[in-house]
Amino acid sequence: MNVHEYQAKELLAKFGVGIPAGIAALTVEEAVAAAKQLPGPLYVVKAQIHAGGRGKGKFKELPADAKGGVRLAKSIEEVESFAQEMLGNTLVTVQTGEAGKQVNRLYVTDGVDIAKEYYLSLVVDRATGRVALIVSTEGGMDIEEVAHATPEKITTITIDPAQGFMPHHGRAVGFALNLSGDLNKQAAKIAQQLYTAFVALDCDMLEINPLVETKDGKLLVLDTKMSFDSNALYRHPDVVALRDETEEDPAEIEASKYDLAYIKLDGDIGCMVNGAGLAMATMDIIKLNGMFPANFLDVGGGANKEKVTAAFKLILSDPAVKGILVNIFGGIMKCDIIAEGIVAAAKEVNLQVPLVVRLEGTNVQAGKDILANSGLPIVPANDLGDAAKKIVAEVQKVA
Repeated sequence: MNVHEYQAKELLAKFGVGIPAGIAALTVEEAVAAAKQLPGPLYVVKAQIHAGGRGKGKFKELPADAKGGVRLAKSIEEVESFAQEMLGNTLVTVQTGEAGKQVNRLYVTDGVDIAKEYYLSLVVDRATGRVALIVSTEGGMDIEEVAHATPEKITTITIDPAQGFMPHHGRAVGFALNLSGDLNKQAAKIAQQLYTAFVALDCDMLEINPLVETKDGKLLVLDTKMSFDSNALYRHPDVVALRDETEEDPAEIEASKYDLAYIKLDGDIGCMVNGAGLAMATMDIIKLNGMFPANFLDVGGGANKEKVTAAFKLILSDPAVKGILVNIFGGIMKCDIIAEGIVAAAKEVNLQVPLVVRLEGTNVQAGKDILANSGLPIVPANDLGDAAKKIVAEVQKVA
């Protein structure tokens, strides 16, 4: 789960992290009112979408030379003008894809006199099983290029969860940023606060870009992105309350109601699989046979008729889908139960596209018999390779 920048900053402020004054706004009038509450005379108007690259982004509805989604305003009148241009328009960034995202919220913050920009983030390092602090002296909008062209300018510091954040970790962050004296101490303190927040909130990722040094010698979090481990959200109802469903795909929202892992893709063959690894392999073999998957869909190990029906409806809600491949391994989940769910779901949704089903595992023959006797044009497959070839052939036959 992701949250907006202003929401992430509100969460970090509870842990003592220094952030510039700012107020969220849903309308032009609220943006103007927010600016009037800030010290000024400089203000920053920021589009709030769940994507990075906002500063370099472009609005579809505005001229090509128009400014991006992060703008410096020198007056209340400019705040109003920028808010009018941003709200309701579609911002396209390197992370949104060509479709872009509509801007429904703004964040108006006080301007900051910046002396230097740095980069600091925390992620879970799967290789070590530890939280990793990623630090660079080269913060700002070009951090991806820094990682690609000059990786030596990026320092990684891992923290043993049994030991937790120690003073030497803080000093290592300060030294990695080439800071000395009081700034070094500030960097160590911010790193500790961020680590505490990361662990306490069950974050997946916490990125500060940029962390800025002001001309009066303070370190402030100027921009932040935060995402959370969905499996731990039951512990954080306050975080769940921050969810903005307008930023999410409607099909993915519907999938979450049935505990289905669904991600829409750009292909034309819908996939229904149990197990994330098997789902990835299924998508790969579809591509290997010359077509592209329309979705990632993991129904999990305890799928039932209701789940299978919901999964079919999700797949078919995508008008690009020309065929469906079901690839189920019946371990805990028995193949005959899944077969009954597939037949019931196919009848309920009045399936009009080719359907290929590959079943393997517990009660597999009983499952295959149910499919064969259903009276539906379901194409059985013996293995994954056979299934991929058959669904591609069926779709091409219809085309």
